[in-house]
Order: sequence, then C-alpha cells, then structure tokens
Amino acid sequence: MTEAGLGTVLLMLAAVVAVVAAMRRLRLPPIVGYLVVGMALGPHALGLVSDSAFANALAELGVAFLLFTLGLEFSLPRMIAMRGEVLGLGALQVAGTTLVVALPVLAGGTPVPVAVVVGGAVAMSSTAIVVQQLTEQAEINRTHGRLAFSVLLFQDLVFALYLALATAVVGGGGFGTGGALAALGKAAVALLLVLVAGRWLARPLFFEIARHRGQELFTLAVLLVALSAAWLTHEAGLSLALGAFLAGMLLAETEYRHQVEAVIRPFRDVLLGLFFITIGMVLDLGLLGREFLLVSALVIAILAGKTLVVTLVARRFAGSWFKSLRAGLVLSGGGEFGFALLALLVEGGTEARLTQPLLAALALSMLLTPFTIRHNKRIARLLLREQGPAATALAREAAVDAALAGREHVILCGYGRVGQNIGRLLERHGHEYIAIDLDPVRVRTARQAGDPVVFGDSADEQVLESVGLGSASVVVVTFADPAIALGIVRAVRRLRAAVPVLVRTADDSSLESLRQAGATEVVPETFEAALMLVSHVLLFLDTPMSRIVRMIGEVRGERYGALRSVFRPPDSEPPGAGEPAREELKAVVLPPGAWAVGHTLAEARGRGAEVQFSAVRREGIVGRDPAPSTVLREGDVVVILGLPEALEHAEAVLLAG
Repeated sequence: MTEAGLGTVLLMLAAVVAVVAAMRRLRLPPIVGYLVVGMALGPHALGLVSDSAFANALAELGVAFLLFTLGLEFSLPRMIAMRGEVLGLGALQVAGTTLVVALPVLAGGTPVPVAVVVGGAVAMSSTAIVVQQLTEQAEINRTHGRLAFSVLLFQDLVFALYLALATAVVGGGGFGTGGALAALGKAAVALLLVLVAGRWLARPLFFEIARHRGQELFTLAVLLVALSAAWLTHEAGLSLALGAFLAGMLLAETEYRHQVEAVIRPFRDVLLGLFFITIGMVLDLGLLGREFLLVSALVIAILAGKTLVVTLVARRFAGSWFKSLRAGLVLSGGGEFGFALLALLVEGGTEARLTQPLLAALALSMLLTPFTIRHNKRIARLLLREQGPAATALAREAAVDAALAGREHVILCGYGRVGQNIGRLLERHGHEYIAIDLDPVRVRTARQAGDPVVFGDSADEQVLESVGLGSASVVVVTFADPAIALGIVRAVRRLRAAVPVLVRTADDSSLESLRQAGATEVVPETFEAALMLVSHVLLFLDTPMSRIVRMIGEVRGERYGALRSVFRPPDSEPPGAGEPAREELKAVVLPPGAWAVGHTLAEARGRGAEVQFSAVRREGIVGRDPAPSTVLREGDVVVILGLPEALEHAEAVLLAG
C-alpha cells in the first residue's frame, strides 16, 4: 500500500469512528453515519477520497457477506414455502414500478428500451439497507419484513434481464427473446450449481475440516464457500449477494451454522461499512444545489410511487392495508442495483439530462431509507389514521424485559445447553428468569421462541443492572470457561454483595479462586458426573439409599475434596467441533405457504418429523409441550428439539410437507 493509500484509509477510519459514534449518541442508525462519511469525503464534496473500482468490489463483498449470514437463518424448505411471495409479489412489484416510471418517461420522448431500464432502476430497492435495518429492529420475520425480503430476492433474480437490456441499449444493439432466454438460462444453471454443490459438498467439507480442529482452516473454508457461490451467480449475470445467500441457506442445514456466522461477521461488518461509504460518494452535492427542485420532486415521487405500488400489490399477501403499507414504506427507497443500471446509461451518454438528476434522487432516497424503515409503523398509522401503540417489536420486547427485571427473578449468565435446561426447569416450577448471552444467533432464535434472553456481556455492570440484578433472587453462571465466570462473579459482587451466585465449571481448576471472588457455590461438571455415576453403581451393589445420600452430602460438603486427586492426561483438551453433534433447539416460523398451516403436530410427526416439539408461540403467547392435536396456524413459531439432521428434516416437513 502506498503512503497516499494508507493516509486515505486512516482518514476514512477516523471519519467513520467519529461520525458513527455521533450517530450512536443521537440514537440514529449507523448506516446514516457511513452515508454521511461517503458524501463528505467523496469526489463531489471535499474530494479527499476518490471512488475506485477496488473499493466498489470490496463494498459488493460486504453486501454478499450480509446476505450470506441472513441465509444462515433460512432454509431451502422455507424458500419453497415462500415461493408464492417471491415470484408473485416480487414480479408484481417490479413490473408495476417499471410501468409507472416508464410511462411518463416515454411521454417525454425517451426511447422504449431506455424508459424500461430507467423504470427498472427505480424499481430496485437496497438489499443491504433494508435487511440490516429490519434485522436490527427485530422485524425481519414479521409479515411486512418477510414480504419485503421476498421482493428483494426477486429483484436479485430479475436484475440480470435489466442489466442485459441496459448493455444492449448502450451498445446500440437489440435485445430480443433470444437474449432474454439466454440470460435466464445462464441464471438457472448458476443457481442449480450453487444448490447442488452446497448440498452435496458443503457438509462433507466442513465435517472434515472441523474434525481437525483448525480454526484458520475453518475460516478459509467459510470464505471459499461464500465467495465461490457469489462468483458463480455473478458470472451468470446475477448479483454476488444472491449466490452468497443461497450458500448461507444451504449451510443453515448443517450443525456448523453458528460457528460459520461467528467467523464471517468481522469481514461482513467492515466491508458493509465500506459499501455504505461508496454509496454516499455517488451523491453529487453540486448537482443537488443546481437542480434542487427537480431532485427533490424526484425523491418525493420515488418514495411515494414505490410505496403506493407495493401497498397495492402486497394487499392480498399481507392480509391488511396496514401490513401492506408497512411493506411499501420499507421498500420505498432506491437501491444499489438501480445505481448500476443508471451508471451504465450515464457512461454510455444515454439521456444524461434525466439520468444524472435521477441518480442523485436515488442516493437521497437511500439516505432517507433507514429513517423510513425505523418509523414505518408510526408512518403507516398516521397515513391510515389508525390509533394504536406505535412501538416497534423491539421496543415491545424491551418493555417486557424491563417489567420482568423489576420483579423477583433468576439471572442466567449464558444461554447454551446448560442455561436452556435450567430455564426450562425454572419455568416448570413457576419461577421467572432473564438470560444473557453474546451469541446473536442464539439470542435471536430464543427470542423468536418467546424466551426472555437479551444480547450482552454478563460481566458488564450496565448489562447486569438492566436485567434487574437489584431484584434478582439468584444469579447462575453457566459458562464453562473459568476466566469468563470469574469476571462475571466479580462484576456481580461489585454491584450486590448478598445475592447468591452459583457457578458451573468444567473441572476444579478455578474452584478456590471463584469462591474467593464471591461465588456462593461452584459446581464442577466432572465431579457431579462422578457423583451421579457412583451413586448408581452403589445402588446396583445393594447399598442403602440413605447411605448413598449421606455420602454425596459429605463429598459436596468437603467441596469435592475426595474426588479432586485424580490423574489427567497432559494432552487432554475439551470436546471439539469434530465430535458427534448434540441435540439443539430451533425455531421455525410458518409463512403463509407452509405445509404445516392447518395441520396438527401429530400429522407432522406422521410424515417423519422425528423431533420433540418443545413449544409453539402464537401471537406472543408461548405454549410449552404442545399436545399432538395442536393445529398450527400461519405465523406460528414452532420450537423443535433434536439432532441437526433431524431438525433439518422436521423443518422440511413443516414448511414443504
């Protein structure tokens, strides 16, 4: 890297840190900060950073990684269940918006092919902004979020046709039926290759890599799979993001999806920020000043027109005007594909008097998109003149958590297998709890299932206060890592000296240090397993139960002293990813086209769903251990428990039959 290049990078980093920190303080989406940095440093403002092909390529990878991580939460059966929304609603939105835009453009004397390309450019919405903002607001699985995502997927598919048409227009050639069929054929082959390779090669590849426990090799394999799928679809004329999404969707059906997301997240966050910066660089502030009225009118027309089109075509899919209007507001802004199409026309010198102001209008509409999405519910109620709570799903969940934190409850630090089992038993005996975990996938899945889990660091004093440490009856630390447990115990004791703190550890290596830090009781897994096994052995040897109970009490009273003098192999290490998979929970959201809608859990089991149906969440109410006769409805969240392969098959049954 040259000295000038390093200076540019440092300048961008300094600007991003300052602006995004300000956005956080003002409680604004960080996306806005990235866009502002791009506008300020770009060639049309201060000119400190020039737009480059290399930066644009990295930015596209950021979007691809975003869709890859989103694909990890989907599955092929779920996409099959959503096919009506993707192909039906998506086609209606793209065709409707293209027609609405193309007609006035044609009236101005523009040739038909150019008008269609301009209409297609306006029809596109920003996958990166919409998905990122909906995920942050916990609305990606709500009706309007699901409909918006379906439309975005169709836009990714149809972009190849618009790109081929735009290329033909700039090159002066024609675009007939043959060209359209050729583009569709290449796209179909690429999608088929991604699906086949992902299903038959991904699982064996990751199994072999995980067996050798090589973290750097696992990271390289994740990047290889994501980028290979993105490259295949890109070569076929589709977007990088679509291939990456399909690869993530296929890896979601393996037991490695949590580790895959943890590996890809740092790359995604950095490159996605670069993507938003490059979008901000496109906005020509000089043109905005010269053509302010025209650009402003175009921005209003884009936002209002796209909202109206989506609201009308989504009414049948959403079930109400309120939900369809929310989907319309979410998709009202411009998108990165629209930039690509208009940029192609600009480079070819086609209709510059129209494309240049429209390019600025699309950039401004993208700048407004995070605000529109954040307040989509309030805006929809205002436009429909409806009364009701304006809080988002995230705000409602936060209010429930705050109310629970004010009552007597148990705090679970960590919501892995041990934490989940403790939570289930507490619920069974009528006790409330709040869990804290740092795994975003686990937290998202648990909240979908209705469990009171918050994202945060259990050793952070502010997090502990927010989950009601002052009114907690007991704190349970379920992390096996003694260093993490030690930090949590010290943080709890700094805030509250008297609350009981129970700590789970893998062995006795930190038993004394945890007790000195303030742990009320420390439970080493190895010793408890030994106690349970020896109690069963003594029972088979006809030892009286009273003597066994007394023996267990004495050993525990000695703090496991009788079991601590054991030999450990010097090369022993904790279980790794290559060992047999364990049972886990999974939440399956039933979209309108799912097979299970209208069928019972017994019917699902009859089709081969060999899992335990742990709970069904309906309209915010969680029913634990549902009866086999329970009839499932659209929008239900079905929580299933089993091995990864069994979960995959059960999800396929619920969604596709």
